[in-house]
Amino acid sequence: MIRAISAVYIFLAITPASSETVDVKYRGLVDLRPFVCTDTPRSSFIQRVCYDKTESYMLLRLRGTYYHYCELPRVTFDAFVAAPSMGQFYNQRIKGSGSEGPFDCRTHRMPTY
Repeated sequence: MIRAISAVYIFLAITPASSETVDVKYRGLVDLRPFVCTDTPRSSFIQRVCYDKTESYMLLRLRGTYYHYCELPRVTFDAFVAAPSMGQFYNQRIKGSGSEGPFDCRTHRMPTY
């Protein structure tokens, strides 16, 4: 029994961890390993939220497409996921108006992975 358990631990130790990669619009492939991701069943518009707190970098899956937001403070992220309407919060405070929102990766530092 002990040998069987030891063999499992050895197998787990040498087996590489698999990770999920997603295609982000305007960026390309991003490995989700540094992110904490949450599905959002209470929103019909926002399907999934992924946030890397070290880089203040958020990925959102909106109707099947991933988008990214740079230098998004943790306090804004926390308010977003706790908002009564994530869609309204997103449209008013994250997406912004016009072609460049307040966390647009064209005007903010985008992390390199």
